[in-house]
Amino acid sequence: MSFRPLRDVPLPEAADAAYDAWLESIDQELSDPDCDPNALCRRILTEIFYPDLGGRDPGALPQPARIALLQMDPRNITLEPEYYHDIDAQKYYRVKPLIWLWEMFDKSPLGENVDLGVKFRRILARRIFKRCGKNFKAFHFVKLSFGYNLEVGDDVVVHRHVLLDDRGGIVIGNRASISDFANVYSHSHDVTDARIVTTPRTIIGDGVRITYHATVLAGVHLAEDSMVGAMAVVSKDTEAHVVYAGIPAKPIKEKPEAERHPPTPDPLANRR
Repeated sequence: MSFRPLRDVPLPEAADAAYDAWLESIDQELSDPDCDPNALCRRILTEIFYPDLGGRDPGALPQPARIALLQMDPRNITLEPEYYHDIDAQKYYRVKPLIWLWEMFDKSPLGENVDLGVKFRRILARRIFKRCGKNFKAFHFVKLSFGYNLEVGDDVVVHRHVLLDDRGGIVIGNRASISDFANVYSHSHDVTDARIVTTPRTIIGDGVRITYHATVLAGVHLAEDSMVGAMAVVSKDTEAHVVYAGIPAKPIKEKPEAERHPPTPDPLANRR
């Protein structure tokens, strides 16, 4: 295999400056102790989706337009985790506006822009998660449950369409990578009565790789530098430096010693 680190992708100077100015304004506003996250979410989403309707009298708009505008305000919508009995309402309603902003941003024309999207979600993640390390990267359509039960280390990357069900808590170690369409759970249901729920914490150790379409079940501890193969379902703890595959996942080989390569820059790392 060839050594192929990520390459830098320069943007037009004007676009890059516009993105940085917009992100800086959001970051500063969220840092203001007087900021109302619900109002901020409503304003940003209205400006993105319906810029011509922000100042209009809702009563003068067609009913579908009024309904659409209501969706810009997180106080007017419900999300599935709100129905969970074990929710900490105080913690959730602090982060809910930011989770809704994250999800709706991803559904907008802005969401597929990797450079802008990674930086935007990083600003929100620092305020949603229990802990968020440096250089966190989330690509589009990552789905959270409570959000406030996520602990994320440094240099973590979460790719497209990943579910992080942090209902019981998820800890993700430094340099861990979760590939497209993977699912990580921290709750499970009783076989005979789905209303009986257990919420053990799930731990993803330093340097773990969870590859495409894999599933990690609640309470599993993925040991440092272990790897989960594509489509695997992990129901038991793993051993360090071992590759697991299959349903249920079983150890198939030890990881070989990594080739030594010079360090390379991360084109999507924090710039401030």
